[in-house]
Amino acid sequence: MKVLMFGWEFPPHISGGLGTACYGITRGLATIPDLKVLFVVPKAFGDEDKSKVEDIIGANTVSIVNKHIRYSQQSKQLDYIEVDSKLVPYVDPEEYYKLRTLNVGDGYKYFQTDENGKFHFAGGYGADLMNEIRNYAIIGNIIAQENSFDVIHAHDWLTYPAGIAAKEATGKPLVVHVHATDFDRSGGRVNPVVYDIEKRGMEAADKVITVSNLTRNTVIEKYGIPAEKVVTVYNAVDPIRSDYNNYARKGVNEKIVTFLGRITMQKGPEYFIEAAYKVLQKMDNVRFVMAGNGDMMEKMVRRAASLKIMDHFSFTGFLRGQDVYSMLRMSDLYVMPSVSEPFGISPLEAMQSNVPVLISYQSGVAEILTYAIKTDFWDVDAMADAMYGVLNYPSLGKMFAKYGMDEVNSLKWENSAKQIKRVYDSVVK
Repeated sequence: MKVLMFGWEFPPHISGGLGTACYGITRGLATIPDLKVLFVVPKAFGDEDKSKVEDIIGANTVSIVNKHIRYSQQSKQLDYIEVDSKLVPYVDPEEYYKLRTLNVGDGYKYFQTDENGKFHFAGGYGADLMNEIRNYAIIGNIIAQENSFDVIHAHDWLTYPAGIAAKEATGKPLVVHVHATDFDRSGGRVNPVVYDIEKRGMEAADKVITVSNLTRNTVIEKYGIPAEKVVTVYNAVDPIRSDYNNYARKGVNEKIVTFLGRITMQKGPEYFIEAAYKVLQKMDNVRFVMAGNGDMMEKMVRRAASLKIMDHFSFTGFLRGQDVYSMLRMSDLYVMPSVSEPFGISPLEAMQSNVPVLISYQSGVAEILTYAIKTDFWDVDAMADAMYGVLNYPSLGKMFAKYGMDEVNSLKWENSAKQIKRVYDSVVK
């Protein structure tokens, strides 16, 4: 079996859990005999790990010259996304682009390309995101026509139009993987354009994979997708690196409590700060670390300053790779107070590092973890009590760390991949 897989990021070029999950899934699928993955990203940098995939194709390397888009709905979809994208100009006046005509369905459309007929992709989440999603769908249609495969797998809303385009081009079954919905990212204030793209993708899919039952319920209730079409496959975590013991150790006497993730409304950083303030009313020998970045970063710094706890607070910025595990190794407690977390891989990484974890009930990972402390994200008093208990009663923290490590070591990508393969088998005729 061969899978055409669409993702928006792939290590080492990642900005969050989506790239980590895609990498873990491809590594898990690589353990299944006779299964190969052709992975497509908007921009290939050339240093991606190709050892577990047949190949990685960058949409930025594919020319649209003399190509025909076989997609009956593509024209309408492109018009829809383009209307939104015109809010932000696509072409930098200092860059050189040519106007290309592309045969789309029964007509022609004009697109901006470079002199080689290729689209520019930043490969991130910038101001031209809607344009890049549109162009990525066009390239997805072309790649689907030029390659043989059995099933299409599209990760998150950014790639759903590409998945639909590939399905229209070939008639192959489509599986969409919901790692998060806009209800999670927006706190309920849903962007109607994003919602529509998500809904179109789920409706076009032959099967929908969600990363937790929490997300599955959202897909069924908020998007109107039939329950029998939606399957939960939990994420996992990569084995800890063999050189982990060489990572930095804590060099201070303070207890360290760590928040590690995007500093956005979805992750609940304000509840972490309010709980920290309550803990600091009872004990002094503790430092709180907020590792990450996001649109709420400045607001959180100001809030910590207004509470006069900055002398017990550190903001590290975004961490990746070895720095993540170095930070976890120095931590006495990891906290993820997410308001709406479809899954949450970072608590698993903390548990691997022999660190007790405190997570919100509003996270998908809470469904599968026994040896994690759980509170509601909004219950700052309960969160503060849990922090205080772990920091002041060492046997409590050691118990959660010991059994938590045993628990997380059983969560392997190979097992998740076997469940995904069963989903493929259910749609491939």
